[in-house]
Amino acid sequence: MSQHATGAFDVKVTPQKPDTQVARAANIGRLTIDKRFHGDLEGVSKGEMLAIQTDMKGSAGYVAMERVTGKLNGKSGSFVLQHSATMTRGTPAASITVVPDSGTGELRGISGKMSITVAADGAHSFTFDFRIEPQLAE
Repeated sequence: MSQHATGAFDVKVTPQKPDTQVARAANIGRLTIDKRFHGDLEGVSKGEMLAIQTDMKGSAGYVAMERVTGKLNGKSGSFVLQHSATMTRGTPAASITVVPDSGTGELRGISGKMSITVAADGAHSFTFDFRIEPQLAE
């Protein structure tokens, strides 16, 4: 059975220095992600992002992985989200998906997709459509 969760989150994204000559030559930004979720998902996430901005204003791309830990609609555990996103001259397109078999605890067997909205004032919110397969749940 499909479930739905919504809420807001606070995020701190911190640039990291390139740690190899290859990373410096690629000129790709590496950042850490530190989030706190509120709403139907109460918890935190930690992760990393690789991002690049192009010479065209408003065009960019990023990929990221983050481990979310907390309570989702009252069930405790963790899972991993995989991000792939682009911005084409200001128009965003993103795919944020639960990594298969990454769920732990009561969230074992979780699958789904999350979408993120950033308001004009910078406030972040999420919508998460997910399933927890009973045969995989603990």
